[in-house]
Amino acid sequence: MQRITNTGRVNLGHLFWLRCLAIIGQLVTIAVVQQFFGVHLPLPAMLIIIALEAIFNAATWFRVASARPETDLELLGQLWVDLGALSALLFLSGGTTNPFVSLYLPALAIAAAVLPWRHMIWLAIFAMCCYVALGFDSVPLNMDNPANLFDYYRTGMWVNFMVSVGLIAWFVARMSHALRQRDAALGDAQQRLLRDERAVALGVQAATVAHEMGTPLSTIAMVTEELREAARSDEGLADYADDFALLEQQMTLCTSALARLRTRASVAPSRERLDVWLASFCEQWRLRHPHVTFLRLGAAIDDAWLAETSAVGQILTILLDNAARASRDSVTLAAAVADEYIEFQICDSGPGISPALRTKLGSAPVDSTQGGHGVGLYLAFVAAARLNGSIELLDGEPRGTRAVLRVPAAKDDGQLQRAALSTSE
Repeated sequence: MQRITNTGRVNLGHLFWLRCLAIIGQLVTIAVVQQFFGVHLPLPAMLIIIALEAIFNAATWFRVASARPETDLELLGQLWVDLGALSALLFLSGGTTNPFVSLYLPALAIAAAVLPWRHMIWLAIFAMCCYVALGFDSVPLNMDNPANLFDYYRTGMWVNFMVSVGLIAWFVARMSHALRQRDAALGDAQQRLLRDERAVALGVQAATVAHEMGTPLSTIAMVTEELREAARSDEGLADYADDFALLEQQMTLCTSALARLRTRASVAPSRERLDVWLASFCEQWRLRHPHVTFLRLGAAIDDAWLAETSAVGQILTILLDNAARASRDSVTLAAAVADEYIEFQICDSGPGISPALRTKLGSAPVDSTQGGHGVGLYLAFVAAARLNGSIELLDGEPRGTRAVLRVPAAKDDGQLQRAALSTSE
């Protein structure tokens, strides 16, 4: 089974343009030596070879435009055709006495840059066989003044050297750039894979812990309900009735969170109008943190829709929880729409995040100075990346931390209907 090259499409595109330059160079060279050097070449045969090259290159252009990836064997065939055409032209123009015979070397240098060594060996053997065959048999040059052969040969070698240097430098430089881009993309993919593996491992642990917490939470909820009922008749517990009610409310939030965890794996992602969803989300978060001074800022946004509300809610919950942990006296949330993105800003008035810690947050769980382990924030960064969004942690004004969450805005119902109609048409 042939290995598909990561930069195969780039290589084949480069070979197409190099062949275009080669065809132009061959036609110009034939015209110049015919008109100015008094060399008589077998034009019909040479033009037929160049025409076949042009036809093959046109087919290569359609191949580059196709979606199917290239293989090393296909690139080998492309270079094999180039060497075969070069050998045929050299056969008709003096063989090894032609100064352009060293054009085999740039072709082999290009092959070494794009092919595995096994394929490169076969191409090198083919080039050597062609060179040896040209040394034994070729059509000699027919010149008006054979005495100037050495001067013509030296001029041809100079032109050949310049062309070879240009070809090798251009192609190898482009290939090196493509390989650097591929390595960078591979590094990013490895980082994303490592981040996803960590997130999956943390998700499995979270699901396990949630399963283990189900029974204790049920027991606590039952005991809390009994204490609240007892507080109605027992004067000693009556003073704690409000606390029991608050505790029962918090237990309800915990059990509902566990229920959402069980159902989100099977429920399809939902999309809602931003203002409607955000109002409900803020109300639920206030219930979880009744002692925190929380304020939602900004004007109402009527024309924005939010996709993946569950995931965005999880991220905002983590960011708001961290803000509430840093400062209970001032936590604000603002939402705005810009450039097809919805931007949430969470601000607190806490001590802020040190620059050294800020560079590590989001890349891996990190222990914080407030006793946290950074797992929630790490999961928030991972979830934002999976939504094609981002999280940025900045300094607040005049103090504290400003967390900025950006996620793509969803299309409204009218846009979805228009898109469906255009697709059906």
